[in-house]
Amino acid sequence: MTTGSIQHIAIIGFGEAGGILAADLAKQGIDVSVFDILLHSKLHRQAMLSKAQRCGVRAAPNLAACLRGAELVISAVTASSALDVAKKAGPILQPGQLFLDINSVSPATKRKAAEHVERRATKKSRPHFVEAAVMSPFPGQRLKVPMLLGGPHAVDASARLCSLGMNPSALSYQLGVASAVKMCRSVVIKGLEALVVECLFAARRFGAEDAVLESLAATYPSMGWQEDLPDYLISRVAEHGRRRAAEMREVSQALRRVGVEPAMAMATAQRQDDLVCESAKRGLRYDASKPFSWRAQADALLPHARARRKKTA
Repeated sequence: MTTGSIQHIAIIGFGEAGGILAADLAKQGIDVSVFDILLHSKLHRQAMLSKAQRCGVRAAPNLAACLRGAELVISAVTASSALDVAKKAGPILQPGQLFLDINSVSPATKRKAAEHVERRATKKSRPHFVEAAVMSPFPGQRLKVPMLLGGPHAVDASARLCSLGMNPSALSYQLGVASAVKMCRSVVIKGLEALVVECLFAARRFGAEDAVLESLAATYPSMGWQEDLPDYLISRVAEHGRRRAAEMREVSQALRRVGVEPAMAMATAQRQDDLVCESAKRGLRYDASKPFSWRAQADALLPHARARRKKTA
C-alpha cells in the first residue's frame, strides 16, 4: 500500500455520513470529490450541488470521475447499495488506491465487496479494501467518530486515517470481524430505538408517558429518560428509519449464517420501517433544522388518540 500523505479523497454517497466527512476533510485543504446517484435525479440534483458547494467539495458527474486520482476512496452509501458500489468501483480503481467501506453490512457482504474491489490479477497491482465499522452516529463526533477496521490492510490504513484526524482502530487482520461487532451491537442499539418507539407511543395513547419515563429513569438513572434520550432515540428512527431497517435486515442475514434466529432483529426492522411509512402517509417530514419532539410525532401519527386525550383532560 502507498503510505504517502493523502491529497485527494473520493467519497461515494453524499448523505449524512458522506456529507460530514466531505466537509471536515475539505476544511483541511484536501481535494475532495463526491458522487451520489441523486446527482442524476432532476428532483435532487440542485440540492446536492448546493450541498457540495457549502461543503467546499467537487461534485463529480459520474463514479469514474469521482475516483480518478484519489489515494483514498470512502464508500458511504446505504446497506442495500454497498455491494453494487463495490462491483462498479472495482474495474475503475487503480493499484494502491485505498477503498474504505464504512457501510453497515454483514461480514459476508463485506467479503464479497472486497472480492470485487481487489479482483485484479496480482497483489501488487490491486487496490486495497478495508472494512470499517462505524461505532457511533456521525453528527455527534463527526470526523472523530470511532471506527473499527478489518482486513489485511487495516493496520496501514489506520495510520493513514489517523493522519487525517480520524479515529480508527485496527481490530482484525480478517475481513468480517469488525462488521460482526457492528452487527451484534446494532441488535441492541437499533433495537432500543424500536422498543422506545413502541413503548412511548403506546404510553402516550394511555396518557401514561410521564409515569413510564419516571419509572425508566428510576431503573436506569444515568441514561437520561426524563431528559433528551427519548427525543434522540425516536428522532433517529424518524430521520433514518428506512436505512436502519435495511441495516437490520443485513443483521438478520448475518445472524442466520451463524445459526442464531434473528427474531429481535427482524422485529426491529419492521418497527423502524413502520414509523417511516406511517409518517409518509400523513405527510410528516423530518426537519433537522427544527427541534424534534417525540410527543408531537406520536400525536401527529395518532390523531384519534390525541382527540381522546383532550376530551378527557
